[in-house]
Amino acid sequence: MSNTSPSTRHWIVPFAASLSEPCQQALGRLDAAGSPPLLPHLQALLARMTPVQHWGEDEYALSMPHERALGHAMGWPQEDGRLPWAAWQAARDGLQLDAARGWGLLSPTHWLVGHDHLTLIDPQALTLSEAESRALFESARPLFEDDGWAFVWGAPTRWYAAHDTLRELPAASLDRVIGRNPDLWLNDHPQARWLRRLQAEVQMLLYQHPVNDAREAAGQTTVNSFWLSGCGVPPAQLALPAHVTLADGLRAPLLAEDLPAWLAAWQRLDAEVLGEARRAMDAGETVQLTLGGERQAVTLQTAARPGPLARLWQAVRGPRATAPSALLRTL
Repeated sequence: MSNTSPSTRHWIVPFAASLSEPCQQALGRLDAAGSPPLLPHLQALLARMTPVQHWGEDEYALSMPHERALGHAMGWPQEDGRLPWAAWQAARDGLQLDAARGWGLLSPTHWLVGHDHLTLIDPQALTLSEAESRALFESARPLFEDDGWAFVWGAPTRWYAAHDTLRELPAASLDRVIGRNPDLWLNDHPQARWLRRLQAEVQMLLYQHPVNDAREAAGQTTVNSFWLSGCGVPPAQLALPAHVTLADGLRAPLLAEDLPAWLAAWQRLDAEVLGEARRAMDAGETVQLTLGGERQAVTLQTAARPGPLARLWQAVRGPRATAPSALLRTL
């Protein structure tokens, strides 16, 4: 296990890589040499870091690997698919949920029907307005409340629902299914029976909803379903500790499979976020860096500040070349 303490600064970087062929091909671009290299701070950090913890199982686990690392940082139990992200997101939306109930995050989205499978579209890509979202939410509300659910609007793409069945319901992360076939992660848990029925009823309600009629007439993607994730009872700890930084600038371009934008985001991340981590390392602080992919996340840690002889050897040897892609391909 990693030995993180409040004095150890920790940066967590989700979506550092994916298993898609375009991303795997693009990873080599991150090794680009030059003066300076493309990612000078990441290379400097990797040259002085060693792995201390791995997170995740495989690309079909319910929770994303970086979510496991984030949950650990907040002291949450490490159970696949049972990390209470709904409560975490609700707190960020300024909501205070009933701590005695089980909550889930309902993300209104579009399930694209292909020839042989479905694809779940990123809710953010719908550019759903608040007025549209609230109209859809209010139409769906009776379906939930008639069955004893609580239903709360948080943001255009974040609705929250509470029910006893959600207290311990494992659910796949939204980030796990965006751009993929949701059938692979549809829940067959016994407590999900009500959810499947509600999902079918909501889909029928949305089929000819005025909001969708207007969006279709305007050439916009409709909202035809939702995804439930982040279920659980709100934990006591809902904020990242002060020594932990979540740097999620790689998420949006990688989920959109916009590799040029993702590479540019890597450069910004290196210049701004990892530059700060490197300065902390050079100042003698113990630094941790977690890089997350689809299969796993790895937490690396700097060794203690080297002594005079070790520093002299490093100066004589020069910086050790470290290719970022070699590590990122393992994620």
